[in-house]
Amino acid sequence: MSNPQKNFYIFRHGESTYNIRGLIQGHTNDSVLTETGVAQAHQTGKKLSRRSIDILISSPLRRAQETSEIVASHIKVPIIYDDDFIEVNVGIIEGMHYTDVEKEFGDLYKRWRSCAMNDTETKFKNGETKMQVRQRVFKALTKYAKESKYRNFAISAHGIIIMQVLLAMGIEKNDIPNGSVVHLTYQSSTWNFNGFLE
Repeated sequence: MSNPQKNFYIFRHGESTYNIRGLIQGHTNDSVLTETGVAQAHQTGKKLSRRSIDILISSPLRRAQETSEIVASHIKVPIIYDDDFIEVNVGIIEGMHYTDVEKEFGDLYKRWRSCAMNDTETKFKNGETKMQVRQRVFKALTKYAKESKYRNFAISAHGIIIMQVLLAMGIEKNDIPNGSVVHLTYQSSTWNFNGFLE
């Protein structure tokens, strides 16, 4: 086939120490997997072991890296790290507790957390907009889809990254649970959403 379908399985890292403490992570790199997060990563690996994955691409942040290493132990493929799949830059709220962000930023935080399709420019000071996140991630995805010899990709990423990818495709999903796996396909310059892996 001259124009084969490419499959992308994008998964959220397992539960992290910042998740259970209620802290905003963003680019934070001292957040690591909990015991629950390790178990979720193994579950993700088992799901992907049936998908003939060729390569695993990971955000370099520790929580995503730890998840990718566990997943790779199940699917037996090499890992490459790509900064384009790093979590959104949340600027000045990095490391803050959710409740403190809600008190200090109120409506801005509500807009940031919302799935409104037309809200693409919301950001925190020194951070990225939702549109910048989408553009960054889809540029990377399209590069792999067009230039790589591989057909089946697994990607270790983050909740807001996945949420913005889905929003760009017209799908509103307010929460991406840890360990969730989204299946996208690419063929003839078109992206499609194929659901969540069970």
